Amino acid sequence: PTMTTCKDALKKLQETLEEGQKVEELEDVRLCMVPWQLPLITKMDASLGTLKKCKHLRLSSNQIDRISALGGMESLEILSLARNQLKKIEGLDPVVGTLKQLWISYNNIVGLAGIEKLQNLEVLYMSNNKVHDVKEVERLQALPKLTEFLFHGNIYHTRFLADGGDEKEYRLEILKRLPNLKILDGVHVEDEERAEATGRA
Repeated sequence: PTMTTCKDALKKLQETLEEGQKVEELEDVRLCMVPWQLPLITKMDASLGTLKKCKHLRLSSNQIDRISALGGMESLEILSLARNQLKKIEGLDPVVGTLKQLWISYNNIVGLAGIEKLQNLEVLYMSNNKVHDVKEVERLQALPKLTEFLFHGNIYHTRFLADGGDEKEYRLEILKRLPNLKILDGVHVEDEERAEATGRA
């Protein structure tokens, strides 16, 4: 086969578990095909809905092009889809109540429409995507709990530096829009830095 289904990946994961353990009972589910030398997953499917207890779903390093089939994942707090082929934020309605962290670095995301629904989101890792308009970052103002944001390596950032801006200025541009962040691009936001950014807003 040229791809592995989530259903087959879960079967494979079950085979690796110790006797008495069930995939459906796991709080942390990792479906990374590389160690198993299986074809990559290209599509999220309804079998994910059996993971009622799963708090952290890891689907990084596959070839998934859209977020879907999260219905039934009623405990999901962390969704990891880094290094896939996502183009937009979608399919998250079933987990808006529980999702606290979204890890989507190294995808092809241009816009963040739809992120506004994630009212419990605290952490957004989305470095190395294709966002070029800072207005997309402003959508994150709708997220009251967001404190950590990873954004470097997006087109906006690389273009900002290429146009003669420096890292400090780039941080101020983001922080004046998102003054509640505690960590930006892996670096703690200092009070002075926040004050300077707010002064520009």
